[in-house]
Amino acid sequence: MNTTFENLSSVWPLPVRGDAFDRADADIVNRMNIVSAATACAKLSGMGITRSYIQGPTPLDRGARVVGSALTLQFMPQREDIASGVSQEYVERHTALWEVLETVQEGDVLVVQAYGSAFTGCLGDMLVRYFKRRGGAGIVVDGRIRDAARVRELGVPIWCTGVTPHYASQTDLFPWAYDVPVAVGGVLALPGDVVIADDDGAVIVPQGKALELVESAEDHENWEEFSRMRLEQGARLSDYYPLNADSRAEYEAWRDGGRIPLV
Repeated sequence: MNTTFENLSSVWPLPVRGDAFDRADADIVNRMNIVSAATACAKLSGMGITRSYIQGPTPLDRGARVVGSALTLQFMPQREDIASGVSQEYVERHTALWEVLETVQEGDVLVVQAYGSAFTGCLGDMLVRYFKRRGGAGIVVDGRIRDAARVRELGVPIWCTGVTPHYASQTDLFPWAYDVPVAVGGVLALPGDVVIADDDGAVIVPQGKALELVESAEDHENWEEFSRMRLEQGARLSDYYPLNADSRAEYEAWRDGGRIPLV
């Protein structure tokens, strides 16, 4: 049974860290604050990115929302000659789980690959507390967390598949790598991609598509606001959702005229 980190790293150097990466442009991230996960997912589909929705994780607290640059953490299956045993909770401080938290910057969203494991508490009270203190904006875990009551008190937006009393390496997985590509809920997430998450779930926006998406989404969100207003006033759904040629012209006049409420 391995009980020291030296035994771990003698088989394969741990933790694994990926190459340096650029975080998503702060201005683009800020502009995305008006973009819902649903709008982002729809727009990306129209741009040819059909796998953006992270299946599985749901908000720990309803009403949560986050937009930020992805920081990635990868768990891997345990193997007895590398990572196994009841002492691993103490060994974890030398792993990617601790290391990635030391790299957190203001506004980062931690995206965790954990294979939807029902037995791995990827993060708990102390780690989420430290993440928050370093300026982390939110966490998306394709797996579970622990210390749910205390974590909720911290107010960090979290998307996960549930809760468990287990610590991170207690059963089937081990914190392996960070700043690497990760697979979360059937979606590829790269360090520096943009994460948009709300009550509908979490979406990964490829960094290279972020500007195109936000420009399209800003127009989409604006005309939906206009359409919502017109529907509340009794207009026909087929005329205003989506806009036709006439209602589009009406919307553009409203937008260019200062978005004055219609009566």
